[in-house]
Amino acid sequence: MNDSTAVFEVRLNGESHSVQPGTTVATLIEELAIESSAVAVERNRKIVPRSLHPSTAIEAGDELEVVTIVGGG
Repeated sequence: MNDSTAVFEVRLNGESHSVQPGTTVATLIEELAIESSAVAVERNRKIVPRSLHPSTAIEAGDELEVVTIVGGG
């Protein structure tokens, strides 16, 4: 285990949030316990397509907006 894996800060929905190095959009959604099929993610003011969630790494200082989609009638 590498001891140099210090957490870093990002902005998540306007609030400070600690993230582990190597965290992707997909792992963040999992950590937040959000259903991945009902979420939209914006990273630094650009939409991250769902197909790129597993490969989009989160970096220190990123600004993320995670919005859940609620259906209804």
